[in-house]
Amino acid sequence: MTQQVSDDDFEQIHAAVREFIQTRVVPREKEIADTDAVPDDIRQAAKDIGLFGYAIPQEWGGLGLNLAQDVELAMEFGYTTLALRSMFGTNNGIAGQVLVNFGTDQQKTQWLEGIASGDVVASFALTEPGAGSNPAGLRTKAVRQENGDWIIDGAKCFITNAALSNLLVTFARTRPADENGPGIAAFLVPTDTPGVTVAPHDAKMGQQGAWTSNVYFENVRVPASALVAGDEDAGYKAAMTSLARGRVHIAALSVGSAQRALDESLTHATVTTQGGTPIGDFQLVQAHLADMQTGIMAGRALVRDAAAKYVSGEDRRIAPSVAKLYCTEMVGDIADKAVQIHGGSGYMRETTVERIYRDVRLLRLYEGTSEIQRLIIGGGLVRTEKKKAR
Repeated sequence: MTQQVSDDDFEQIHAAVREFIQTRVVPREKEIADTDAVPDDIRQAAKDIGLFGYAIPQEWGGLGLNLAQDVELAMEFGYTTLALRSMFGTNNGIAGQVLVNFGTDQQKTQWLEGIASGDVVASFALTEPGAGSNPAGLRTKAVRQENGDWIIDGAKCFITNAALSNLLVTFARTRPADENGPGIAAFLVPTDTPGVTVAPHDAKMGQQGAWTSNVYFENVRVPASALVAGDEDAGYKAAMTSLARGRVHIAALSVGSAQRALDESLTHATVTTQGGTPIGDFQLVQAHLADMQTGIMAGRALVRDAAAKYVSGEDRRIAPSVAKLYCTEMVGDIADKAVQIHGGSGYMRETTVERIYRDVRLLRLYEGTSEIQRLIIGGGLVRTEKKKAR
């Protein structure tokens, strides 16, 4: 994968993103949580600095960052409310990358510039009540008509940004899997297409301001040109490719959130006293802090290694799953330790680590649960060893 942005230029982009997050977003985290929405001025500022299309190639109006650069920004995004990243995450990630990697020239021309600018919000409509981390269980159906159109019927759940989206990258089964392929296609469905219904956004444990919704398709007609890649078997590969890339990104988010939890804990341990002694002087508190630092440093190194392997093409399957598994489990443990260090105050809603504790729990679920990552890793290792033995 050719690097479109030089290291020097990326340093400037990285610095601008860090300043934006620290000065514009961090001070308003409570407002975002309380209102369950990202303010319009923050959304506009994110558009202005190119965050809706930072991973979209430059020829389509994006910044053209590769995954190794993406994860450096993702660690910054993770430092604040995850609602910020969610706002533009689907454009750059699981939805946008389907178009970047599998879209026809006509599809790219129609959609990618709008996605890159943020004028179009794209959602990745894969998950269903009976088909989450494994797309093979899809029940949404697409039936080809005599004139070449497709009729889509089914339901999706937990679809990020659906309530705000203009485009649903929708996965549907066109036939049972057979020797010719998985029979799973991806379609580009404008949200205002007749028969599409987006439910009100969900009330979640955490990540307030990051909206997910159920989406229903009832006799939804789309033209043949809506079929991604013009191939009704391309959907499964498109989903798996986008998810693998997204897993490295989620791992990087986890590192950023873990770093914030540690920083909050260090501040608390330095200024809070018990019996006149700062609690940071207590050895058991220091042990928690040491474990947190160790996990973060290991996670950061793992994310960078997995991203480099993805960019080079060396490993786009096992390494992303390893990074996501380790880092999402790691941040859950660190968030728990952060609450413990804060004591009773860590359980109060106005405390940053309480929000982090709730927000990061989702990271172990979406874009493939920890259980799915273990299956990918273990199964991949066994298959590789079997090939060696042949």
